[in-house]
Amino acid sequence: MIVVPQGATPDLRLAGLAVSAWLTALAGLHLDVRRTLLVAAVAAGLAVLTTLHLLGIAGRPGPFPRRYGWIAVAILIGVLCGGAATSSRLAVRDAEALRTLVDERARVTIELVVRDDPRPVRGGIVGRPPTLLVRARLVTVTGPAHQRVTAPARVLVLADDPAWRGLLPGQRLTADGRLAEPRGGDLTAAVLTADGPPRPHGAPSPLQRAAGLLRAGLQQACAPLPDEPGGLLPGLVVGDTSRLPDTVEEDFRATGMTHLNAVSGSNVAIVVGAVLLLARWARAGPLLAAGLCGLALVGFVILVRPSPSVVRAATMGAIGLAALAAGRSRAATPALAAAVAVLVLVDPDLAGDAGFALSVLATGGLLLLAPAWRDGLRRRGVPPGAAEALAVPAAAQLACSPVIAGLSGVVSLVAVPANLLAVPAIAPATILGVVAAMVSPIWPAGAEAIAWLAHWPAWWLVLVARYGARMPAGNLPWPGGVTGALLLAVLTVLLLVAARRPMVRRLVAVATVAVVLGTVPVRVIAPGWPPKGWVIAVCAVGQGDAVVLPVAAGRAIVVDAGPDPAAVDACLRRLDVRRVPLLVVSHLHVDHTGGVAGVFRGRRVDLVLTPQWPEPATGRDLVHDAAATGRTPLVAAPAGWRYRSGVTDLLVVGPPYPMRGTRSDPNNNSLVVLATVAGVRILLTGDAETEEQRALLERPPPGGLRADVLKVAHHGSAYQDPAFLDAVRPAVALVPVGVGNTYGHPSEVVLARLSRGGARVLRTDTDGDIAAVVGPSGLAVVSGGRGVGPDKAVNRYRFAVKTVESGICLDLHCVRGPPVHSRRPRWTAPPSVRIWAA
Repeated sequence: MIVVPQGATPDLRLAGLAVSAWLTALAGLHLDVRRTLLVAAVAAGLAVLTTLHLLGIAGRPGPFPRRYGWIAVAILIGVLCGGAATSSRLAVRDAEALRTLVDERARVTIELVVRDDPRPVRGGIVGRPPTLLVRARLVTVTGPAHQRVTAPARVLVLADDPAWRGLLPGQRLTADGRLAEPRGGDLTAAVLTADGPPRPHGAPSPLQRAAGLLRAGLQQACAPLPDEPGGLLPGLVVGDTSRLPDTVEEDFRATGMTHLNAVSGSNVAIVVGAVLLLARWARAGPLLAAGLCGLALVGFVILVRPSPSVVRAATMGAIGLAALAAGRSRAATPALAAAVAVLVLVDPDLAGDAGFALSVLATGGLLLLAPAWRDGLRRRGVPPGAAEALAVPAAAQLACSPVIAGLSGVVSLVAVPANLLAVPAIAPATILGVVAAMVSPIWPAGAEAIAWLAHWPAWWLVLVARYGARMPAGNLPWPGGVTGALLLAVLTVLLLVAARRPMVRRLVAVATVAVVLGTVPVRVIAPGWPPKGWVIAVCAVGQGDAVVLPVAAGRAIVVDAGPDPAAVDACLRRLDVRRVPLLVVSHLHVDHTGGVAGVFRGRRVDLVLTPQWPEPATGRDLVHDAAATGRTPLVAAPAGWRYRSGVTDLLVVGPPYPMRGTRSDPNNNSLVVLATVAGVRILLTGDAETEEQRALLERPPPGGLRADVLKVAHHGSAYQDPAFLDAVRPAVALVPVGVGNTYGHPSEVVLARLSRGGARVLRTDTDGDIAAVVGPSGLAVVSGGRGVGPDKAVNRYRFAVKTVESGICLDLHCVRGPPVHSRRPRWTAPPSVRIWAA
């Protein structure tokens, strides 16, 4: 419930206390109890000394303390309160008895109280129920020696049994499983991997049952709708994104519209504002109007669940309603500061929550920046409505941009116009969605009709995000993490201070226009790496394999890691891969595992897939050590293991049985993976040699071995079965191989056979990073020109495209033209684009 003040000077007296409490709690989450208490004690001592000095008891105060001394006291009190509140929670999190069980990874029986709805983890293994993530509060835990620990600590449960899906917040239950250490940085004391279903102790509360009924009714009402608006609408209304397609989520992230996927202060303002308008239309007094709005606020929070942004908005809304009931005007900035301070002290875990930070920063931008910008636009002749429509999203986006840049590693240039276009659709979709949820228990057909009306504004939001995400140069790369966030925050503050001068404003405007006019045409004419529509990329990492399959923007599956951590890390950075849902290790030779630490460098890896063959030990230890450091689970995959995430479907097809007594057992027990990316079949063969290839011919996977793209096995060595290559019959063959290697890779005989079969062949030793792309003309191969070129020197840049087929294309299976394998471009710079048609 934010009303942008009409040009009033903001009251910042509580801001210092709120910010210092917030930052102290955030620091405490990464420290232990003793250090946090020490910080609080030092702040308490300094606060006492400063207060005595200001009161004249410990000396006569000078002019500087008179003016700023009490601000310093407020900041020190915030540090004291934040440190004390956080240390009390850390003492529960780090209780010795519970920590011992976690360190031992003990099997336990645990009694819990559910804190939030179970949420499925995106992506997963096909054919198995999705893993559910359940946030809970620990009541008691019984260890393997029947020791009993009682502590109100927070626990994260990972469960595969479908019985966990129907749980509601507040429900008490017992479960069995194994404890593991959490990632840290919050108040979670342990992670429980649950075995089997939970054992509930009674039913949830009537209020939670009613809220669950309404949420399920809204999902049912949205079921007949198209996937994209039908999956978005429950997210807009109640924060339920379980049916939201990955593509929509990535588009929203690219356009700075992710705040719409989860319920936040804007939703609270819309719902409570609608109730307030109805109350005023009925001529209700301030006290009655505040009471009705309060009931709507409580009911809405119960319906959508108390997420950090909703709790922040609800707390501030309650402060505003109290002022309304008292007949006094509301000071918005002190209300925001009070809400932040109270929430952080009650729950220090909010200090490290990105959603809470974005919600507070957006509100702060509306209060501190938007009024001046709106008034400045109005003085320049912009109509009042247009001025506010421009100032509000710009101020909110500017305030949130440091956190967004730190989380995503990009700075969005389309976020402000995208959010401006989204504004007219948010309120209708939210209000109609709430009405559909309220009606669903008593009139399901009416709820479906209302949801159908609501899906039209939701569809508009989908279109805005889709086209915004595809704008050229819409997102610029930026350093991620804390460093990137702090760098952009400093630059933003400097820009805001400097922009007070007219000359600086003109220079900034001219520079911005020049950069846009200079970069956008270059990005359109000579797009960067990765190329648009890529379905596989093979990294130039020397004599080794590193293959990347896209999942969604910023996320990709990595198959093998090459011999060098720096090389694979650099390639993933060029591809803008910030998260790896799955790392596949085809086999354990060092040229495939030596760079595994580079995949984990600055990225979260969710799962590591390894072959069942455990040799050689050196590579196995490298993979296990990297997974242990990243706290990532490992799975030894048999043939038939399947995984699906985003646009990629991955199936392990080999080895069909263990291979023993071959020329190289580690090579011939390589995981052979058949991936389908955006409809393109891709066969990744590791270092499989003739023995494993013949076994695959004997026991082919469903649908056969035919593939559009082949990653040639064992760096194109001569150990290839001709019948296997004929069965695959690829249109594109990609060969990862090192320059000047002493193994004779790749074999010219093998390359010639692939070319005679109609394949376009690219190799990393001569072409650098290579990729296959899908465009309007079908399948093509692209060279990024990075890595070591034929002259054994790092090439500056090249971007060339070879079309795979010419003629009429039907579903990517086109009439092949003559092979052009032997025809390669010269190494050129600066960037250029060349398209070779057969």
